[in-house]
Amino acid sequence: MMTARHGATCAAWAALGLALGLAGCSTPPKPAAQAPAPAPAPVVVAPPPAPAPAPVPEFTGKVSLASTEREYRRDGAAHLYERYADRIYRGKLPPLLQAVGVMRLTIGPQGELQRLEWMRAPDHVPHVKAEIERLVHAAAPFPAARRLGSVVYTDTWLWDKSGRFQLDTLTEGQLDRLPAAAAEPPKPKARARAAAKVNARTAVAQSGAGPDAAAQAPR
Repeated sequence: MMTARHGATCAAWAALGLALGLAGCSTPPKPAAQAPAPAPAPVVVAPPPAPAPAPVPEFTGKVSLASTEREYRRDGAAHLYERYADRIYRGKLPPLLQAVGVMRLTIGPQGELQRLEWMRAPDHVPHVKAEIERLVHAAAPFPAARRLGSVVYTDTWLWDKSGRFQLDTLTEGQLDRLPAAAAEPPKPKARARAAAKVNARTAVAQSGAGPDAAAQAPR
């Protein structure tokens, strides 16, 4: 027969087994969820600094203080006359010119030649047209129009067959007609007749003949 002590021992073992069984069937608790790490701050890349503008070279050429296109035209013509002093026709031009050309120039703030255009081109003499264009390009820079900035002006080229020229703005004028040709020297026969008359009169005078003899000398 089971004693009381034996029953208590069995009950204790049963309780222990139940506790172990329950412990084995229980689910372990989930670990607490961690808060998400904060997103890194965006990296802002500064754009590279803009390159510094190139310094504008100081203008050392001629300066025009003209306030109008007409005033600047005189400065432009004077500049060409100074540049090509040996090509200027001195005095009045002959009535017949080899070429007449009307040209319009656009001059920039620094006196640079920005544009050249013909309003009336001397197309009948292409070499003269090309020479005028060459002279204009080679004369740049022109006087800088300080009060006007850029300026557009027109002038007329008066070209002589000698290769010299005048500009209408500074022209000395033009002859109405060709100068009269020098008188032709007397022909040989005329000179001989004139000499014979002089010799005859001289001979009569030396012989002492009267006026009637002198009158009969050849005329």
